[in-house]
Amino acid sequence: MTGFLDKAYTARDAASTRALYDDWAASYEAEVAENGYATPGRCADALKSHVSDVSSPILDFGCGTGLSGLALKLAGFEVIDGVDLSTEMLDGARAKGAYRHLDQIEAGSALPRQGYAAMAAIGVIGAGAAPIDVLHTLMRALPKRGKLVFSFNDHALEDPANQQGVSEWTDCGAAHLLFKEHGDHLPGIDLKSTVYVLEKA
Repeated sequence: MTGFLDKAYTARDAASTRALYDDWAASYEAEVAENGYATPGRCADALKSHVSDVSSPILDFGCGTGLSGLALKLAGFEVIDGVDLSTEMLDGARAKGAYRHLDQIEAGSALPRQGYAAMAAIGVIGAGAAPIDVLHTLMRALPKRGKLVFSFNDHALEDPANQQGVSEWTDCGAAHLLFKEHGDHLPGIDLKSTVYVLEKA
């Protein structure tokens, strides 16, 4: 079953992306679960290994229906806030009970809340989803020594602009790469992802 997965990796504008994810919300979890969605757990574990205080609030950017929030909660994070473009997806996240606050955002808008020492953008950046600008927005919002976990699936890795976005932070020493690992994303369709953890210098 790949009804929406077939459409998810095609580039589109923000309004079309929101419409796709609103329409996908009801069947999203079944579709990704059937294909063994592994990236949320991998990201949560990677972030946990580099964060000393799991009681400090973290932001789940592009939280979708809340699968990433559940993974973060399972890894031990205690206070999780989520933001997403799609109201339908946020309804699914709300039902999980894993979040303290959930906010709808517009593409390119400022974060509704500040002060997070750790953030996650799990399965968010790439063709058909959010642009690499999201990485810069989140990194700028982090305090010194703040951590960001994010992932690029194989489609996102094909676009050199995404890796270049990471290099813009690491090459000049504005951030340090703490973790990078290529592994399962959606094994059911033989798609992998690279998980990264950056620390702001």
